[in-house]
Amino acid sequence: MEFPDSSRRGIMTALGAGAAIGLAGCVSTPSDGSVSANENDTSGPVDQTEELDAPQDTDVDRVAADPEELPDPVDWDEPQRHEVELTTTEVTAEIEPGVTFDYMTFGGRIPGPMVRVRQGDTVHLTLENPEENSMPHNIDFHAVYGPGGGANHTTIGPGETAEIEFTAMYPGVHVYHCAVPNMDHHISAGMYGAILVEPEEGLPEVDRELYFGQNELYTNGDPGQEGHHSFDYDAMANEEPTYVCLNGEAYAFTGDGYGTVTVDKGERVRIFHSNGGPNLISSWHAIGNVWETFYRDGAVASDPDHYVETAPVVPGSVAIAEIDTPVPGPIKLVDHALSRVVRKGMLGVIEVEGEPEPDIYNPDP
Repeated sequence: MEFPDSSRRGIMTALGAGAAIGLAGCVSTPSDGSVSANENDTSGPVDQTEELDAPQDTDVDRVAADPEELPDPVDWDEPQRHEVELTTTEVTAEIEPGVTFDYMTFGGRIPGPMVRVRQGDTVHLTLENPEENSMPHNIDFHAVYGPGGGANHTTIGPGETAEIEFTAMYPGVHVYHCAVPNMDHHISAGMYGAILVEPEEGLPEVDRELYFGQNELYTNGDPGQEGHHSFDYDAMANEEPTYVCLNGEAYAFTGDGYGTVTVDKGERVRIFHSNGGPNLISSWHAIGNVWETFYRDGAVASDPDHYVETAPVVPGSVAIAEIDTPVPGPIKLVDHALSRVVRKGMLGVIEVEGEPEPDIYNPDP
């Protein structure tokens, strides 16, 4: 997957804050993967009642993690010991062009790096909180038997480091997140990821794997309103997000963002979807496809469901879906609470490349 060096063109910025994105098959996507406006929409931009500070200089070009960057499947059959190092990173970056925000992350990316081990493996974790940070942080692994999932013993201030060790005793894919007292703020600002504990027999082989995360951003601005957006605690308490993001940014994996994720026709693709939240249930849906095999809550030790159209992914959980790709064209990953797609940023596109299959789908019979 390639990401252009030039700044991406923000969808909501281009359309005007709050403008509706056209719906056709839920969301219309031209061949270049961009999201098109509905020419019949007359709603116009919403009122922007609060004046924002100017956009701030950014520390990084992006916080959205590359969905194709995740560890390889487990290929060992005896327990191993893993050295895992994670760094808490506070950065200013863009939600979309012209809209800056102060993020908190693990390793500078959202979601944080996937940790991948086998049931019975030992993990030696080192967590670092650099001295240039302004806040305490810690980490709660949902895959850990222990106080706070490790949070009790990893709470550290700027300039400090903590170490814990645990055995991954139960299989599944689980969220990890910061769990300091203001954990909802820290998670919303990006501090979550996934740890995959493969069962002893491993997972079925697929052609490709992708790793995404969903979270809400609560700010003092409107969607698409240029300027520096500060965190809004009242909006968070009321569960009224400004943005609902895929990998921490608005529309990052579309033709108007860093580009679509491309796969070859006929590939079987496994998708991990981590819902950091901190508050909203995701109605996870693939437009133009179906969750052929679906592990609810990442419960890989349970029998999966099949041919699921839309599935709830609750905050603090990770779902696994496997899809087939028999026809070319865009597959749109959305939260089917569609205002989050149309107005708040929750959309990514997988582009399936290959020759048409008119026996399966014929757009011009």
